Amino acid sequence: MQGSMDLTFTIRQKEGIWILDLRGRLGDSEAILRRAILTMTGGGPLRVVLNFAGLSEIDADGLGKVVFCHAHVVRLNGSLKLLNLSPSHLNAMVAAKLHTVFEVFSDEQDAVNSFFPDRPVRRYDILEWIQDRGMPTSDSFK
Repeated sequence: MQGSMDLTFTIRQKEGIWILDLRGRLGDSEAILRRAILTMTGGGPLRVVLNFAGLSEIDADGLGKVVFCHAHVVRLNGSLKLLNLSPSHLNAMVAAKLHTVFEVFSDEQDAVNSFFPDRPVRRYDILEWIQDRGMPTSDSFK
């Protein structure tokens, strides 16, 4: 039986882009996410946005699941982008050096627009966020 903090989500589409609105805690939930992504496979490239707005917590296992899902989507000739990461989510991403892997957005329409090359997009600048907080960047380790 699952506790109330476990991962739940809703799946919706916006302009042909799959959006998963995550809620709860992203930890040991790989099977749930993988099943959801498998249900989306079909015609054309898979375009997915994971919306972290309702995510209370993400741990190292949860980050691993996101990386696994990203790799799975890329293998299916698609792309996966992240939306509405909180400061603690961003800290976890930076600590795991994953900020170079994912495109991150703070606005849903910008995330959707990023799948369309002819649309203007405002990307969330993680590097600027890191520097604003005085955190070391990968450039500092060279």
